[in-house]
Amino acid sequence: MEKGKGATGSSGRRWAVDFSDNSTSRDILDPPGFSRASLDQDDSTLSRQKKDAESSWKSQKAWEVAQAPFKNLLMMGFMMWMAGNTVHLFSIGITFSALWQPISALQTVGKMFEPYKDAKVELLGPKLLFIALNLGGMALGVWKLNSLGLLPTHTSDWVSSLAPAQV
Repeated sequence: MEKGKGATGSSGRRWAVDFSDNSTSRDILDPPGFSRASLDQDDSTLSRQKKDAESSWKSQKAWEVAQAPFKNLLMMGFMMWMAGNTVHLFSIGITFSALWQPISALQTVGKMFEPYKDAKVELLGPKLLFIALNLGGMALGVWKLNSLGLLPTHTSDWVSSLAPAQV
């Protein structure tokens, strides 16, 4: 053997393995979890399972999108509570933000659920939940406007538009 030359195989490479033996022997056990039956399944079964899994995933994601306004509802409620019941810039800003976010979300209901549209996925329930939670957010904003005294709910709020009393 020459200096600097290692043991070489038949192909002239130093570390070569010959994979040309194409015999398939059944004396070697399959690894745990492997099933030859899964190889024999036809493509239609696999595609049906894949479509079912995809529609299940879409349904799950649609429900997640529908429940997202609940987190916003809790956050806005806490921020309104922290703002107090006095009329100042911060409390008015938080209140109008609480009104604007649900309105803008309700305008985009169709776009929100467009990626999850499928023949097997029922979107009516998630859409109704999304709408209900956003209406709850609007109700929270209206309640805050009332607690700040910015809604005209008493007769004295309309005095300027009433006709003078005839004596």
